[in-house]
Amino acid sequence: MILSRVIGTSVASVHHPSYDGRKVLICEALLTDQSPTGQTFLAVDAVQAGVGDTVLVAREGNCARQILGDPEAPLHAVILGIVDQVNIEASR
Repeated sequence: MILSRVIGTSVASVHHPSYDGRKVLICEALLTDQSPTGQTFLAVDAVQAGVGDTVLVAREGNCARQILGDPEAPLHAVILGIVDQVNIEASR
């Protein structure tokens, strides 16, 4: 799973039928200190996330298909949760 920030939305007039009725968001991967890595990708939203939200993303096709209940869908990433807070304990 990857900590990411939603930075935009995606709209397509032509798409695979598996995407019908699903929101596809543009996500940017974050480091543990929540600074952006510059790596962006598309993810199907399963939790009503929006632009600016910090989210938890599964970037593995089989996981995405299982979460969305479509074993034949050509999906690669799915947003699983909206992150309220990140706490990292200092190493000793």
